[in-house]
Amino acid sequence: MASQAGRSPAARFADFRERVARTRVLVVGDVMLDRYWFGEVERISPEAPVPVVKIARSEERPGGAANVARNAAALGASLTLLSVTGADEPGMALEHLLANDRVRTLFHRDPTVATTVKLRVIGRQQQLLRIDFETAPSRAVLAAKLADYDRLLADTDVVVLSDYGKGGLAHIGAMIERARAAGKPVLVDPKGWDWTKYRGATLITPNRGEFREIVGRWRDERDMEAKAKTLLQDLDIEALLVTRSEEGMSLYTAKSAEHIPAVAREVFDVSGAGDTVIATLGVLIGAGADFSSAVRIANAAAGVVVGKLGTAVVTPDELD
Repeated sequence: MASQAGRSPAARFADFRERVARTRVLVVGDVMLDRYWFGEVERISPEAPVPVVKIARSEERPGGAANVARNAAALGASLTLLSVTGADEPGMALEHLLANDRVRTLFHRDPTVATTVKLRVIGRQQQLLRIDFETAPSRAVLAAKLADYDRLLADTDVVVLSDYGKGGLAHIGAMIERARAAGKPVLVDPKGWDWTKYRGATLITPNRGEFREIVGRWRDERDMEAKAKTLLQDLDIEALLVTRSEEGMSLYTAKSAEHIPAVAREVFDVSGAGDTVIATLGVLIGAGADFSSAVRIANAAAGVVVGKLGTAVVTPDELD
């Protein structure tokens, strides 16, 4: 596992920039293509009480685990993304977009599924509608992906598992176990009710709502800390980072609890902020940063990315 350097409360990304450039990150998880249709709303439809949007332009961006990978690459790390897509146009579009973002992709194309697409319609700078297209991958393709995962581990400094609940991480328990046996730190962005599958991970990064679904409500900060530390022990996890939106972030380990206030910025769009957080944590922990320093820098990165539209990235210059 990457060494944990001494805690530095005033840590800056610049302190780790050279080491990040030598860090090899393996991202595994559910990828998707985020499509945006931008237009003007000038009237209400005569067919139903809904706005009519006249589309003026469109954009495509990598989403899900693909957004995690491009965020990590934007910070200067060497990236490999392992995932499953359909044998279709959105899958090809993802590969092309990620190649431009310096992400090496290893996609298993499953002809029986469609690549996950999230289509957002934007009018007057507001999201009016989202349409999702998705299908779970086949067992045969997932088994082949696990074999590639084993092969890639040897040349990896840190593993990031991005679980969006789309079926691409059916073998996540085995992935965590094999990475830890190989001495690699494993970070997980969790999804769903069953967190036992994340047992043995180095760090998990639920948001406030996801954490509440697992541990229940808490009376105060002390009660929240107790619930967090019980979860750490039950799942044999080294650290837990709860992202709390406007309340900042809370980092828990077996011996400590630390609250990091949110960076005060104008919030334009929170979609993809969790991807930026775990990507920043991944490259820094892979580069040898301690949990506290990595979280503080990730908090700053989140403060930058929420000021941008849609799934976006943060650059080193925006953090230095």
